[in-house]
Amino acid sequence: MTAEMVAPAWMHEQITAEQYDSWSEEQCAGIEIVDGMVVVSPSASKRHNRLARILANALEDAAGPDWNADTDFDVRLQDVPLTNRRPDVVMYRAETIDVTPTRPEHVLLVAEVVSPGSETTDRIVKVDQYAKAGIAFYWRIEQAATGVPLVYTYVLDPATRAYREGEVFTGVVKVAAPFPVRVDLGQL
Repeated sequence: MTAEMVAPAWMHEQITAEQYDSWSEEQCAGIEIVDGMVVVSPSASKRHNRLARILANALEDAAGPDWNADTDFDVRLQDVPLTNRRPDVVMYRAETIDVTPTRPEHVLLVAEVVSPGSETTDRIVKVDQYAKAGIAFYWRIEQAATGVPLVYTYVLDPATRAYREGEVFTGVVKVAAPFPVRVDLGQL
């Protein structure tokens, strides 16, 4: 590593919510803050982004006017130490579209598309963080070698703040509650 490739100092120091909120949108893109520390994520593949977009569009269509589904924006899980996650898909209350930061109480569902390098984080770490934050539903999408995605669903037990496993779907997601959803992730 050459001297020019050394990471900026802020990548080695805890970031406060106030500092993070002062950064531009460009500075915040592609990073998450976990326990105050910056975590840089590699760029997602086209397949990853396509799965997230298909899922967000289907959720948006199914949810009606009270809920929005979007991709790639921060959800503030806690202020101290700062933890901001950037789920691949977020379903949130429509009336909170202009509320910043988006908080767990605004969110119904988060979905993560697992990519090489994010397996442990998406399968273990984020499951625990989203549950502790009180987000009702977590979906994990695995990009299977067959090309047909697997969708693992989790439902929050509010008493324990832990998820219980829900159904597993292959290629097509059909969910009845809290809103009817049919998402065909098909062969990508």
